[in-house]
Amino acid sequence: MGRIGISCLFPASWHFSISPVGCPRILNTNLRQIIVISVLAAAVSLLYFSVVIIRNKYGRLSRDKKFHRYLARVTDIEATDTNNPNVNYGIVVDCGSSGSRIFVYCWPRHNGNPHDLLDIRQMRDKNRKPVVMKIKPGISEFATSPEKVSDYISPLLNFAAEHVPRAKHKETPLYILCTAGMRILPESQQKAILEDLLTDIPVHFDFLFSDSHAEVISGKQEGVYAWIGINFVLGRFEHIEDDEEAVVEVNIPGSESREAILRKRTAGILDMGGVSTQIAYEVPKTVSFASSQQEEVAKNLLAEFNLGCDVHQTEHVYRVYVATFLGFGGNAARQRYEDRIFASTVQKNRLLGKQTGLAPDTPYLDPCLPLDIKDEIQQNGRTMYLRGTGDFDLCRETIQPFMNKTNETQTSLNGVYQPPIHFQNSEFYGFSEFYYCTEDVLRMGGDYNAATFTKAAKDYCATKWSILRERFDRGLYASHADLHRLKYQCFKSAWMFEVFHRGFSFPVNYKNLKTALQVYDKEVQWTLGAILYRTRFLPLRDIQQETFRASHAHWRGFSFVYNHYLFSGCFLVVVLSILLYLLRLRRIHRRTPRSASTAALWLEEGLPSQKIAGAL
Repeated sequence: MGRIGISCLFPASWHFSISPVGCPRILNTNLRQIIVISVLAAAVSLLYFSVVIIRNKYGRLSRDKKFHRYLARVTDIEATDTNNPNVNYGIVVDCGSSGSRIFVYCWPRHNGNPHDLLDIRQMRDKNRKPVVMKIKPGISEFATSPEKVSDYISPLLNFAAEHVPRAKHKETPLYILCTAGMRILPESQQKAILEDLLTDIPVHFDFLFSDSHAEVISGKQEGVYAWIGINFVLGRFEHIEDDEEAVVEVNIPGSESREAILRKRTAGILDMGGVSTQIAYEVPKTVSFASSQQEEVAKNLLAEFNLGCDVHQTEHVYRVYVATFLGFGGNAARQRYEDRIFASTVQKNRLLGKQTGLAPDTPYLDPCLPLDIKDEIQQNGRTMYLRGTGDFDLCRETIQPFMNKTNETQTSLNGVYQPPIHFQNSEFYGFSEFYYCTEDVLRMGGDYNAATFTKAAKDYCATKWSILRERFDRGLYASHADLHRLKYQCFKSAWMFEVFHRGFSFPVNYKNLKTALQVYDKEVQWTLGAILYRTRFLPLRDIQQETFRASHAHWRGFSFVYNHYLFSGCFLVVVLSILLYLLRLRRIHRRTPRSASTAALWLEEGLPSQKIAGAL
């Protein structure tokens, strides 16, 4: 009777036969063998797919992260999902000199990386508009009636309460931060205003509001917050992803003996308003001082702070230089310039017996006004008549003494200490007047080039006022540019140029200044930096809470993303166990006497079993 036998060098349990007698035995394999083979195949398949998923997810992460801020800009214009329980909220009230504005921010649950800040962005309503509201006058107007401050600020808080989900109110921090207008008030009046806020607000609102959440911040704090906000939006606090990113060597303050670390290069900021000018930038290296007096001054200008969520981790400590110069804003500078013109002209007229500026036909010739424009200065009931000559170079030369520079090393405007800037490896953003001077009329905002800017400013100054008016009427300038901007564009261009290059000592060939109104299509307020700084410890709290929950939760509750290494390790253990089991079966097979198979054959031929034993 014919039979076909197939035998391979596999474990004994894998041998099978095909017989023409009766039904053929499919693989001659028992149920346990089928289960083992199926489990092995499933384990290998799952292991393969898990590796592919992890590779795809984390392989893309390094490529995607550099676009993270861009994608954030895209999603930032979407309306905030107030039904999402994982979205948190924060409120900042900016109490300025002319009015108060409330900003509502939101952020998703922290990603679990202790090195990352919260992904805070401005909340947007159903129409995708930023949740912002402003009221007038400034809070300092209530200096003599502090009991009215709570009623004054209630419309802002009601506005925020309508947008933040009611269930989130008790965990939503509220910060009321006062700036310039309050700084000039006596301390007793400041305290009375803040006391009224701290007493009444908790009675009417459920926001998280403690004594430290209402204060008058210094100009230094405001500058630091602005610096934090801009660098956060630019993604400069994220970790280095590739070799193409600009980096700096940083000596961590207080740890100068340790090796310097490499991290992303942060951007400095220049902000020229109507009254003051401000500069802020990171000082990555330890600085030396020309004198003990200079060192004492530097202590008030250098801010050291930790942006990490754990104060014991120092790799996120930043040393930032912040200086504010009152009287160096565009409008204040023009006022100082006119005061000097008036005083000096009156004195010259008295000494020389002249009548310059006292009548329209004998005007004072002002090089900082456009060609042939007529202007007037009013002081103490007297009028001085001006006529522009549009000489940009002479204007620059005339205003240079207003920089108040000294011969002392490492100083800037007014002789104030300024630590050295590594110009070859630095980047600055210029806001407010830096942007208006380059864009509103000259239409060259963005990357700043001194030679191009100087030529455009010269041409503008030297153009007759009648032609400039004609261009204005034809709408050739920015939509928000007005006649005031046209009239003083020549002066402000020269002032901005001198402050930047002479005051702050930036070289004329400096290429890394960007003038901007917005960063990534949105205005970056110092309030964003304020809430980032004041919520920097929240990630550590959230991480600790998640760790606590995870340690008390069932293993099935573990997230695959955060436990992929453990998941892969378990699969490897399973596969190795199966392989060891199969190898053990093979060893057992080899130890089995070959006669066992022969006995089985004799039994099949009908020989008695005792004879078989005797033959052995």
